[in-house]
Amino acid sequence: MDAENPAQLLIDSRCEIGESPLWDAGRQALFWVDIPAGTVFRLDLASGAIRTWDFAAPVGSLGLARSGHLVVAVGGEVRLLDIETGEHRHLAVVEPRFPEFRLNDGKIGPDGAFWVGSMHDVAPDQQRPAACLYRVTANGRVERKLEGFKVSNGLAWTADGRTMFHTDSRGPWIDRWDFDPSNGALSARHRLRELSEAEGRPDGGACDTDGLYWSCGVSAGCLNGFDAEGRLARKIPLPVPAPTMPCFGGAGLSTLYLTSLRKGVPPQKLADAPTSGGVLALEIGVAGVPVSLFEDAP
Repeated sequence: MDAENPAQLLIDSRCEIGESPLWDAGRQALFWVDIPAGTVFRLDLASGAIRTWDFAAPVGSLGLARSGHLVVAVGGEVRLLDIETGEHRHLAVVEPRFPEFRLNDGKIGPDGAFWVGSMHDVAPDQQRPAACLYRVTANGRVERKLEGFKVSNGLAWTADGRTMFHTDSRGPWIDRWDFDPSNGALSARHRLRELSEAEGRPDGGACDTDGLYWSCGVSAGCLNGFDAEGRLARKIPLPVPAPTMPCFGGAGLSTLYLTSLRKGVPPQKLADAPTSGGVLALEIGVAGVPVSLFEDAP
């Protein structure tokens, strides 16, 4: 395990709920969101310039499309954002129970579809296990793949595209599934691990090329690296109490970027970590698995 804290502050964005970091290799830019503000951010790594786009509902997650557009989970629907013009168009209603349930963590799978989960958007002690995981294709087709969660989260795929990780942050547990990248079929569910208080509730996740699944321990201020059998291989303490999601980016996908939140963090912890809600960067000595693209272009 890692005894030292190697993370550095990249952007002091002070998001209430910073989430869904997404690396765009073509533009050499990092995207992320502030969920309750409905804001999408983009940081140009070379110039340091930041651009934002605002939506009229919470933005849960992002994906990058082959066309160059962004796939955006907004409230209970998925929209396509043209980042050059700022225009966005409706693709599909995914979670019809919004605002009681809203879309949360989402990523493009190896099958070229947008996989996005929902959450029961109420106080934790009132949450019901009725949230779902959905698969959305470029023609607007929505398929409900899994159900029975309080907070669907933690999506990530291995380098060969044949294993999917998924969590329920309020389970709290991590599952591993066999995944068919040709059609998005799931099989052979395996409960990888149930999380302890020391590891924290599992939030967003990402896979590296060595086979570890990296999961933010949002309630424990750490980043956990689990192997394919659920063993904790590495644990990295972080300078914020509530990290939310990792993604690999930068040259050779060797930098790990992490978002974090401020909402609900006790005042004393905020006083000790005033940049909570910002974006961190760290090197962990291994490259990440490239994220897939949404197949919306011929």
